[in-house]
Amino acid sequence: MKFPAIKEHHLYNKAYRQGKHFFGRYICIYVLKDTHAKLLQKSHPQRLIVNRFGISVSKKIGTAVKRNRAKRIIRAAYASLEDKLKTGYLIVVSAKPEIEGRKAFEIENEMRYAIKKLDMFAEQPGKDK
Repeated sequence: MKFPAIKEHHLYNKAYRQGKHFFGRYICIYVLKDTHAKLLQKSHPQRLIVNRFGISVSKKIGTAVKRNRAKRIIRAAYASLEDKLKTGYLIVVSAKPEIEGRKAFEIENEMRYAIKKLDMFAEQPGKDK
């Protein structure tokens, strides 16, 4: 599945500088309220407010094959959580060198924990607090 991507470098920098962050063992997640979410809603086919998602994987991870595997695992973990998240945010996930050789469920568990810590899960209707 294709996610709306963060395409501008300045938005990555803005998320790094101003966003809430979580530093885990394998990934770092930065979350920032998207100021242009209402404008992007007009161009969305179903007129929904969506999150823009970006992945950053440095050459410290290893060869291109290892970097692409890390990105694939991060995308899969995000896809499993996307429908449970609040909308209208910039979400940047940065891979750490320790991600090399990890299984997908480990990354998904860490991302789930990080999103819970960042209070990004949408409220579930009908559930008591």
